Amino acid sequence: MSRQRMVPVLAVFAALAISFSYAGPSKAEPLTVLKQGSFAAGGSISTSPGDFVNNAPTARGQSLHGDHLYASYQVPADPRRLPIVMLHGAFVSGRSWETTPDGREGFQTIFLRRHFSTYIVDQPRRGRAGNSSVAMTIEPVPNDQLFFDQFRLGVWPQFFEGVQFDHSPEALNQFFRSFTPNTGPYDAKVISSAMTALLEKTGPAILFTHSQGGEPGWLTAIESPNVKAIVAFEPGSGFVFPQTDLPAEMPSAAGTLKPVPVSDTDFAKLTRIPIVIYYGDNIPTEPTPERGKDNWRVRLAMAKLWVAAVNRHGGDARLVHLPDIGIHGNTHFIMSDLNNLQVADQISQYLSEKKLD
Repeated sequence: MSRQRMVPVLAVFAALAISFSYAGPSKAEPLTVLKQGSFAAGGSISTSPGDFVNNAPTARGQSLHGDHLYASYQVPADPRRLPIVMLHGAFVSGRSWETTPDGREGFQTIFLRRHFSTYIVDQPRRGRAGNSSVAMTIEPVPNDQLFFDQFRLGVWPQFFEGVQFDHSPEALNQFFRSFTPNTGPYDAKVISSAMTALLEKTGPAILFTHSQGGEPGWLTAIESPNVKAIVAFEPGSGFVFPQTDLPAEMPSAAGTLKPVPVSDTDFAKLTRIPIVIYYGDNIPTEPTPERGKDNWRVRLAMAKLWVAAVNRHGGDARLVHLPDIGIHGNTHFIMSDLNNLQVADQISQYLSEKKLD
């Protein structure tokens, strides 16, 4: 049977009121954590002119600490030499690396069990790092069905056949409740600046990025020599190319994807580290009017050009399209799909190959 066939969502919202099967915390071997905590990194301080009056407070004379990131960390027993820093994508927070929507261990715990210290980031102006220095209006716009399509669970209201996402109503409920808005305008350079400050605290590290986290991930590697490798999951925008080697823009049913120019000198910094990019299933190779799919057609195509450019300039980049190696059904959230252990094994093999473990 073709993997493109669809499976219906079974009365999702009505079923939430009915009993269902939910994985919950999985039974596993005890995990020893030597140290854990959280902190802010990077950011700005702005000050309002005038004098602060304690008993009649206004903005005058007060300061605002904003545009920092939030990082939570765990250090396992016998940690490996390089920690993993995990940066999320658009519309979500560091939660996307934690427990999966269906209750299994996410990459945070999977790699902690493999003796990597893990740092989970909420980017500036998102989640637990919501103090923005720039105003933004947040509107409660309904978008669950758009996300279902765009993140390739299926074409609403049907799941893709064989999709690596639990079909239980509670898993979908948890997935939709993982989304959170920006509290200020998205700015890749604000994020990369905070990420660089984080890496000054962690020291040399492996950087995992997801989706919109791709561009600030590349910029962080350009800014910080502490990035020793990048593992990118479905970068969705912000592909940086040398100003002298820009590809054409790519139109799609979801809009036009444009390359981001950087100096040749900056781009060359990306050639000093190993980089691997993973993409999942249900991405067409030919244009289609289906917005959710066509959105990723051009992103996969741009990623292939980006990898070729890095390697052409002397780098070490690799793109892995999971269906091509026999791993099928992955959504945009590869790290939390039902087969995330299988994907984690691929990453562990890569890190070992590059002597990063």
